[in-house]
Amino acid sequence: MRTPEPPQPTTTDIEMMERAIELAQQSADAGEVPVGAIVYHTQTGDIVAQAHNTREMHNNPAGHAEFSAIQGACAAIGDWRLNEHTLVVTLEPCPMCAGLIVNARVGRLIFGASDPKAGAVRSLFELCDDKRLNHRCEIHTGVLGDRCSEQLSAFFRDLRAKRKADG
Repeated sequence: MRTPEPPQPTTTDIEMMERAIELAQQSADAGEVPVGAIVYHTQTGDIVAQAHNTREMHNNPAGHAEFSAIQGACAAIGDWRLNEHTLVVTLEPCPMCAGLIVNARVGRLIFGASDPKAGAVRSLFELCDDKRLNHRCEIHTGVLGDRCSEQLSAFFRDLRAKRKADG
C-alpha cells in the first residue's frame, strides 16, 4: 500500500511566497541575508504577520525572519498557538526557528530554498515533523525554490565581489 502524497501547496501559499521574496529583498537591500517570512491564517488567507531578517541591523542572533514573524503573529492574535496558521519562509528554517515552529504549534510550513548547512526541517534534521515531539506540522518544500535560491546566491555573490573589490 502506497503512502498518500501530501496535499500540494495552494495558490495562496504561492502568492504568500511571492510576498516573502519581496520581504527577503528588503533584507538584502539592508545588507541582511535575504530571508522573508509571512504567517497567514490558513482558512481565510489573511496575513497576520510578516518580517525579514534583522540580525545585523539589531545585533540580535534571534533576528531571523520566521522567528520575528511568529512572534508578531502570536502578539497579533493574542495566543501563542498558531495551529490554524501557515508560515511561509524563503529559506529552510534553522534549528532555533524549527524549534519555535514546533513550540508555537504552527499548523503548516511552506519553505522555498533548502539549507544544506543549517536546515532543520529536511536538510540536517527533521524537527518539524519528528514523531518524538508533541507537535508536528504539515510541510511543503521547494515552493518557488529556484527563485529563493537564486536570490540568496546573488546576495552572496555580490557580497563576495564587494569584499574582493574593497581588498
